[in-house]
This record gives sequence, C-alpha cells and structure tokens, in this order.
Amino acid sequence: MSSLKADFNELLRRIGQGREFAHASFEPIYYLVFHPSQILEVKRQTPAWVAKLRNDGWEVTVFSVAWHVTDILAKAPLRKLWLTADAKNPLDWTKTNQSLANALVKADALQSRLEAVLTGLAGSEHSIVLVTDLEALHPYLRIGAIEAQLQGKFHVPTVFLYPGVRTGKTRLKFLGFYPEDGNYRSDHVGG
Repeated sequence: MSSLKADFNELLRRIGQGREFAHASFEPIYYLVFHPSQILEVKRQTPAWVAKLRNDGWEVTVFSVAWHVTDILAKAPLRKLWLTADAKNPLDWTKTNQSLANALVKADALQSRLEAVLTGLAGSEHSIVLVTDLEALHPYLRIGAIEAQLQGKFHVPTVFLYPGVRTGKTRLKFLGFYPEDGNYRSDHVGG
C-alpha cells in the first residue's frame, strides 16, 4: 500500500502536467484512490492538502459529499413521511435506503449541486475542486454515475478523494466491496 503523502505528491505532479492525450477524455478529472481503512487518515490530512494547494497558488473549493447528502435529505419534501414510515418499520433498511437514494437522484439533486460548483468556476485558471467524503454515497449511489452525467462540465481540475481499491488502470471497487467499475474517465493515483 503506497503512502498517502507520496500519492498526494504524485497527484500534484499530474495536475501540474495536465491530462495526457491517451486518456478517454481531456477533462481534468483525478481520483486520489486510497484503501477504505485510510478514510480517517485522509480526513486528517485533507486540511493540510488544502493548505498545500493554496500555497501552490490554487483557489481551492471543497465539495463535501457528506454535507450535501445530509442537506438534501434534511430538506426533502418527503422527510416527514420517511420518519413516520421508519417509526412503523425501523428494520426495513432496503425500503429506507431506496427512498433516500431516490431523493438524491431525483432531479439530479446531488449531481446538480456539483455541476453548479463546476459551472461557477469555469474559466477560472487557478481553481481546483476537491470532492471529499465520497463514502457518504454508500449505499445510495456511486460517484462514477455522477461523473458520467457531468461529462463535458469539468473545466477546472477536479480531485475526488476515493475510498476504494484499484483493480486496473481505470477499474475501481468503491469501498473495496462494490463490484469493480471501469467506467471512469479520470486519472487515478494511488490505490
């Protein structure tokens, strides 16, 4: 397992070089892949990474998936209905999770928030987006689905802090136990 520090430094090097023509897309999308057992260490390191990026001249925007998922679910129109249904049958996790997942994908709630951030930064030469807390997507959806829907919208370097296992050059297993997915158009570091 490679060190987070070495992987982050490699990520900075790649962002500095830009994307190669060999990639499936020319969008500046990067995944810092780390083993799920390192989630807490990544959270500890993130403030230092943000500071390092700022010291290197980047204008950093942090997009916390956990914060946005919590906000979307707290403001969902069906929230009272969910709480009532949950009180009646608190162990029906499948139904509960499906309802929450529907709220996140309905009208592309989470995707549209990330898209708004990316659109707002378009044309900003020194901006970078750091997408954190991807584990908050479990068990609702995976970031690859959102990334695919945002094709053509990544105008600034965007780094996803991805808890998972790398199984090839473009294949990843979210949280180490989801089936591997090779539909990512991003540059992967670590894992």
